[in-house]
Amino acid sequence: AEHPYSHLIDTLEHGGLKFFNPQKFNDPRYDKLPLSIRVLLEAAVRNCDGFYTKEGDVQSILDWQQQQNKAEVPFSPARVLLQDFTGIPAMVDLAAMRDAVAKHGLDPSLVNPKCPTDLIVDHSLQIDYSKWFNQEMELIRNKERLQFFKWCSKAFKNVNVVPPDIGAVHQVNLEYLSRVVQISNGFIYPDSVVGTDSHTTMINGLGILGWGVGGIESEAVMLGQPLSLTLPQVVGCKLLGTINPLTTSIDIVLGITKHLRQAGIAGRFVEFFGPGVSQLSAPDRTTIANMCPEYNATVSFFPVDQVTLKHFKKTSDSMVPYVSGPKRAQDRVAVSNMKEDFQSCLDEKVGFKGFNISKEKQETRVPFLHCGQKYELAHGSVVIAAVISCTNNCNPSVMLTAGLMAKKAVEAGLVVKPYIRTSLAPGSGMVTHYLSTSGVLPFLSQLGFEVIGYGCATCVGNTAPLKETVVDAIKQGDLVTCGVLSGNRHFEGRLCDCVRANYLASPPLVLAYAIAGTVGIDFEKEPLGVTPEGKEVYLCDIWPSREEVQQTEEDTIISSIFKDLRGRMEVRRRTFITAPVFFHDCVTEVPPPQSIENAHALLFLGDKVTTDHISPAGSIARASAAAKYLQSKRLAPREFNSYGARRGNDAVMTRGTFASIKLQNRFIGKSGPKTLHIPSGQTLDVFEAAERYQRDGIPLIILAGKDYGSGNSRDWVAKGPYLLGVRAVIAESFEKLHKNQLVGMGIMPLEFLPGQNADSLELSGKEKFTITLPDTLSPRKQLTTSQGKSFIVTALFDTEMDVTFFQHGGLLRFVARTFLK
Repeated sequence: AEHPYSHLIDTLEHGGLKFFNPQKFNDPRYDKLPLSIRVLLEAAVRNCDGFYTKEGDVQSILDWQQQQNKAEVPFSPARVLLQDFTGIPAMVDLAAMRDAVAKHGLDPSLVNPKCPTDLIVDHSLQIDYSKWFNQEMELIRNKERLQFFKWCSKAFKNVNVVPPDIGAVHQVNLEYLSRVVQISNGFIYPDSVVGTDSHTTMINGLGILGWGVGGIESEAVMLGQPLSLTLPQVVGCKLLGTINPLTTSIDIVLGITKHLRQAGIAGRFVEFFGPGVSQLSAPDRTTIANMCPEYNATVSFFPVDQVTLKHFKKTSDSMVPYVSGPKRAQDRVAVSNMKEDFQSCLDEKVGFKGFNISKEKQETRVPFLHCGQKYELAHGSVVIAAVISCTNNCNPSVMLTAGLMAKKAVEAGLVVKPYIRTSLAPGSGMVTHYLSTSGVLPFLSQLGFEVIGYGCATCVGNTAPLKETVVDAIKQGDLVTCGVLSGNRHFEGRLCDCVRANYLASPPLVLAYAIAGTVGIDFEKEPLGVTPEGKEVYLCDIWPSREEVQQTEEDTIISSIFKDLRGRMEVRRRTFITAPVFFHDCVTEVPPPQSIENAHALLFLGDKVTTDHISPAGSIARASAAAKYLQSKRLAPREFNSYGARRGNDAVMTRGTFASIKLQNRFIGKSGPKTLHIPSGQTLDVFEAAERYQRDGIPLIILAGKDYGSGNSRDWVAKGPYLLGVRAVIAESFEKLHKNQLVGMGIMPLEFLPGQNADSLELSGKEKFTITLPDTLSPRKQLTTSQGKSFIVTALFDTEMDVTFFQHGGLLRFVARTFLK
């Protein structure tokens, strides 16, 4: 059939490529659309098929000024981006679909992604060594995963697997995968992407619309299902001014984060404009775009201009240096106020910033021996310092600033204390290349910042353990020691269980605090250290000028670097992997969901339960249910690897669900991965309790407070509870993305009525809960929940499609059935 918008097709004068030209609407509404919304419009026009995308959707986008924040519209991105941790379960699910298809006598090779998909293999790292990691051991430990990825690259069409030793997902996306425009089937159209990494938003700095989604949503897009989003409001952010000489891009990011968070722009698109935009280089823009999840925007979009195309040198806005912490990214601290702020954190009661250390214990110092030498730890001592593949590493200027500063520090005779756990995990080989070419890499190494590999490491909890003498000293003095990292994830206890204060900082500031050995320092008044000759060295003495950085950047960040890495990519083209149960019924129809009767609460949780609490990403604790399972498979603890590495094994991941040591379960009254098995009154591991309930045929729910499911997006935050037998989560409020993930797995997200919660309803959590489903379910339907007395909850199905997904047992099974039909 003829495309409904074939009259909008134009042809390029050179090359004969066709494109949909929305300007041919001759509609004044088009001229008023923000540029980011025009990308949505073009995608809707091009993909209008009358089924997933209808002409009414196109008209809703055209009518954006009236429909913003109201209409639900589909968006079919040009491609999907997967990192290894989320790529494993996605590809395992596709393989499971092939198994299900084959069992019904169909051709399994029919199962392929419809949307082009890129999978980056070695995005995430487990740090085992302080020096360059042992590649042979790493390959042995990850042999099963690598073999599976290799098979995927050959077995599936429309899947591009980027091999190991190339870089982290967002770096590879920037350096290699991004196209600005795409060409397919004789048509040219804007590049756009959704990815399973929170840093996907970084690509908006190049004028490519993209954002992070959950693993479940990404799998649906791979199979041809558009994303459904509320037509967003768009906020303009005007940039003006010049930059402080000591300020880096991360300072600009934190400044913008503060103002936009205060502006309340959750769920909106942000477009940058004004004369300051033309002064920002492409790396600056991507650094700024990267942080938009921290102020709850969907994207921070820099429209394509000459700077995008030519990567002009940068000049920027007027800000001052900041760090963020000690527990949350939004808690900014000016570097000039750091010493005073940390002191106030010691004084304050335990909370988002406070540690409640009594005055008489604040001067505690604990001596210890390390490598035969005596050292002391105190409150504020730095024990972890990591420059990692995250917000800053994509920007050559801040990495070169750190490198040049390391050179000056070494030449001045400064050192980093050897007990501090230091690491450098660049985003890609390109970073190592320009650090080496510029001559600064050896100086970073001399300070202990040696390249350990490419990918996420410290900020996902994969740091090497601290020395026992350091841990013992921390525990002996009950010290609030610190980690400093150049990432954007630093929840309490995430870097290391015994490190309670963690700060986000730019790479040069990571080096500065590592050299100082403490966060309790005023860089303007106190020296970083003293040379062997007794000379005091201040931060200003070793901080390179912007002119030095720019000159070095101009000399080293050249196209040959990118060409070299691209050449490498072109040339290098079962306890980890098990078959999941999600698609056993994907070929057949299933009965509609039934009411939940006499359910028990598996967990009774409070406010701010994050995805880290629900599905940990770090190492597997030796006493955990997952560890017991792996030991039953005759694996030694050194072979456990991490939860992230084993996301392709549903047995491990189910046991890892709610396995966080920071989980606060009101049934237990203290933190830890335990719960109350209500029928027996026993305290058990969460998995063991869920296993008993399932064996006895008892459905489960979860009770929670506000902001349930905030944090990183992971598919197992929904898959895990589903496999534990959870049918519904009743909370005061949900993080929207996590709510969508629950719907995607057929779990009902239920919200207390405004002003109500478990306490106001006098719930102990030990009641039996019955949730009655009506014959006809509709969006935002109020349901009756009974447990002796009744109360009302709202089912958070925002659209009719949400209801459809739920009735089919979740988004994945619905899309799988539609795809196979």
